[in-house]
Amino acid sequence: MSDDKRDLPSEEGPSVAKPSETSADTAPATAEPTKTSEGVAPAVAKPDGPDGPDEVPGWQAILRGLGPRGLGLKIGAPVLALLISLGITMVVLRISGADPVSSIQSMIDYGTTSNSIVDILNRATRYYLSAIAVAIGFRMALFNIGVDGQYRLAALLAASLGGAVTLPAPFGQMLVIVAAMVIGGAWASIAGLLKVTRGVSEVISTIMLNAIATGIIAYLLNTDRLAADRPGSNNVATPDIPSSGRVGPLNGFLSSIGIDLPGRMYGLLPVAIVIGIVFWVVINRTRFGFDLKISGLSPTAAQASGVSAGRMVVITMVLSGVVAGLIGMPELLGASYNYSLNFPAGLGFTGITVALLGRNHPVGIALAAILFAFLDQSSDILQEVDVPKEIVGVMQGVVVLTVVIVYELVRRWEIRLQQKSVASELAAGHTVAGEAAK
Repeated sequence: MSDDKRDLPSEEGPSVAKPSETSADTAPATAEPTKTSEGVAPAVAKPDGPDGPDEVPGWQAILRGLGPRGLGLKIGAPVLALLISLGITMVVLRISGADPVSSIQSMIDYGTTSNSIVDILNRATRYYLSAIAVAIGFRMALFNIGVDGQYRLAALLAASLGGAVTLPAPFGQMLVIVAAMVIGGAWASIAGLLKVTRGVSEVISTIMLNAIATGIIAYLLNTDRLAADRPGSNNVATPDIPSSGRVGPLNGFLSSIGIDLPGRMYGLLPVAIVIGIVFWVVINRTRFGFDLKISGLSPTAAQASGVSAGRMVVITMVLSGVVAGLIGMPELLGASYNYSLNFPAGLGFTGITVALLGRNHPVGIALAAILFAFLDQSSDILQEVDVPKEIVGVMQGVVVLTVVIVYELVRRWEIRLQQKSVASELAAGHTVAGEAAK
């Protein structure tokens, strides 16, 4: 990483002067000497870097997951936000006429049963992959809203391919998974190319691509095209993937280590974990991750360092689409074995909220995915205590808004602390310079 540690030019334009060639007018961006009546005070380094809290606007900080830098604040901020959101949720429950304490207790009791835990982890696997796909774009301040269309179109075409071609294991599984990744990446690349070549906002293009993907799916999911007849059912679906192309549950492995679960655990759960690890390593420990963050922070700085910001936009969108193609695979290869009208939809939009809640960090995203999966699963019990299950949607929205607000407030507080620290160092420098002049 030694070659990644370079001074970042300001937003007005890159600095091209070498340290040995700097003058009073071309001082390095990381230190500014201050003239006083007694002389020149020592230069004080500014807190900079691609993740520095004062280097990006507030909206980019939210997308990029920037927030508290101290360990105490990293732990305390989300805990405080969740406590505030819990209090707001209890008020909402009381306004709706329900007993907030008994309602929340019923959700906890139902959500911690053995069957619910399996369902929660299965839901969380899909949410996690969706959030990682979104977070890849967020790290470059790209808003990929098209994850939903990317994974649904990839799942449909990959399911059709898997049902039409029979290969021995593990080639059957690999065929479907690789096909889904390629299709997701190719569909997402359209938005990246439009942004680079025509300046079209990825927000607009991905929204339109979602609508186009929905239309293509509706056209192809027909018995005259990719779907097969389902006797005795109004549902239509692609031909079933043969057993050699399916991924078995993790129950057998878990039983061997003494964990017995009543339901089927997705066999692709380890793949989601690996994707999260690779995401963290690439973003934080590689030259590519550094270039990606710099390109999102300042295209001019990236250009000055020899990185094509346009190329990084396309690559980022493709990688986001590749991961998006995996979202439907746990369900397709581990439960349904075909793509039908009942295939899970809307996971891309859930991934946006989960990524924001998890601050684009794999661990935070995992916790946020489990929380959202728990709320979704436990919402079924609310109807038994005369509480509309739609209240869970309100709870999820309150959680996300509260976390975003608390993190932004903490971020601004840290900036003020840094500014005070710099001012104190400048004052100390003036004192030293004055004493030296005497």
